[in-house]
Amino acid sequence: MRKLEFKSTIFIFLFIIYGVISTPPADPIQCSSNNTNCTITNSNGVFPDRSICRASEVMYPTTEAELISIVALASKNNRKVKVATRFSHSIPKLACPDDNGLLISTKNLNRVLKVDVKLLRMTVESGVTLREIISEAARFEMALPNTPYWWGLTIGGLISTGAHGSTLWGKGSAVHEYVTHIRIVSPAGCEDGYAKVRNLNESHQDLNAARVSLGVLGVISQVTLQLEPLFKRSLTYLTKNDSDLGDELITFGKKHEFADVTWYPSQQKVLYRIDDRVSSVNTFGNGLYDSIGLRSTPSSTLTLSRTTEELQEATHDTNGKCINGKLTTETLAGIAYGLSNNNGTFIGYPVVGFNNRIQSSGTCLDSLDDQMSTACIWDSRIKGPFNYDTAFSIPLSIVKYFIEDVKKLVQLEPKALCGLDLYNGILMRYVTTSSAYLGKTEDAVEFDIIYYRSKDPLTPRLYEDIIEEIEQIGLFKYGGLPHWGKNRNIGFVGAIKKYNKANRFLKVKKKYDPKRLFSSDWTDQVLGLKEGVTILKDGCALEGLCICSKDSHCSPKKNYFCRPGRIYKDARVCRLHVKT
Repeated sequence: MRKLEFKSTIFIFLFIIYGVISTPPADPIQCSSNNTNCTITNSNGVFPDRSICRASEVMYPTTEAELISIVALASKNNRKVKVATRFSHSIPKLACPDDNGLLISTKNLNRVLKVDVKLLRMTVESGVTLREIISEAARFEMALPNTPYWWGLTIGGLISTGAHGSTLWGKGSAVHEYVTHIRIVSPAGCEDGYAKVRNLNESHQDLNAARVSLGVLGVISQVTLQLEPLFKRSLTYLTKNDSDLGDELITFGKKHEFADVTWYPSQQKVLYRIDDRVSSVNTFGNGLYDSIGLRSTPSSTLTLSRTTEELQEATHDTNGKCINGKLTTETLAGIAYGLSNNNGTFIGYPVVGFNNRIQSSGTCLDSLDDQMSTACIWDSRIKGPFNYDTAFSIPLSIVKYFIEDVKKLVQLEPKALCGLDLYNGILMRYVTTSSAYLGKTEDAVEFDIIYYRSKDPLTPRLYEDIIEEIEQIGLFKYGGLPHWGKNRNIGFVGAIKKYNKANRFLKVKKKYDPKRLFSSDWTDQVLGLKEGVTILKDGCALEGLCICSKDSHCSPKKNYFCRPGRIYKDARVCRLHVKT
């Protein structure tokens, strides 16, 4: 079995390093015929509650005029509507309409409309991808300085969920902070032709609602972004012991403009990204960041990796996970995480290159055919990784104490978090206070934790209780704000009460969509307008649909029972009880 574990990991990295042609992910919308009788899912192929989301039909407007006509018809007929993006990377059910309603896809609203070199601004339709924005800006020697690291997101989708990169400097890391103008099509009365285009610029208070809207205000038609002159960056990765992480995390982001931190708690190691802009674009270097995890990968190796992890879970092979986790992190370090200097090879740090070549990547989207021999690693059509993504931000002022709590759990169970290393540890990015009503309320560190999920919703994970306790410590003990586009259901329990401007957002929501056509049960639950964020049933805590309050919410048949947290006694987690 140990040979299988070793080989599966090595095969994956060999294929990734040398590169392959990838098939892009499947369209998240599937219809029986003529764009009717449809289903929609997310990039994982399943929503957190595993429900099937149905829509009576989908429409693909190609112009704003078509979009207005579609919204007007839906408004006239009191029809429920949701907006879908090209790759559907929001994990929660933000794109799921109620009552078999209508889907509006922004897939064909994909044009760059205007580039103003003098004002350093770009106007695009909402379905334009981040990759296209970065490339087009660079063509005119401009840059969107801070972005998410995955370029397969659309501008409408990423600003609606508050997606971000990492910085404490300037305007901050969230893309919506660089939005100067939004055109959004909302329902209206008959006097306005049942649809209204709202032009919001920085002089309109409602822009602060539209910047992070969760899709409940209408359909974003166009977005204007404030750019900067193109610049170069210098990037070095440095690995250290995690003994002073709590203190270092607070100061590190203030020292380096594009800093982030990756933590491997079970190895007691930290990877610091020392990343700053250089003073001149003439500084030597044409570096590239082609992130390993976002490259194409052979389907067969993804299947082998998943099979190995399932076997480790089934046999409680903690040592196997620790061995593979360490091998994964060492291999990534050895190939510089996908960085290269000038000619497609890595010769050493620092890697210097233009911002557009370093800030974001995702070459697994490139395709020359439609064969499923290779894929993005999350492609749901193959037996590959299937996981959770828990993401929350904790204020910079108290983040040290959260780090200390996680360390206490690792001291109690040193191997409990080895499984995180298979997904390259805990990514920590810096985010700043936002003027958006549903944006970050203060400078903070966003924790992004990816971990194993069983295909069987009633099957618990190795060290189920440890990650559940970390999740509850972050969300409830320290009041962490959820990432709107990620998380299990419990990430949104009481979340709206943590936003001091939430009432302002709800007033704008009521004004823009008084008949609640763009609302759904899920968004009402998240916004605190309806009960039901948690779902109580057998095994619900295993999937993060609830916090356990009785043993049946765990898996008593498999000896997992509801117990208090080990260090956070208010937590309720599913813990394995080994009979002696």
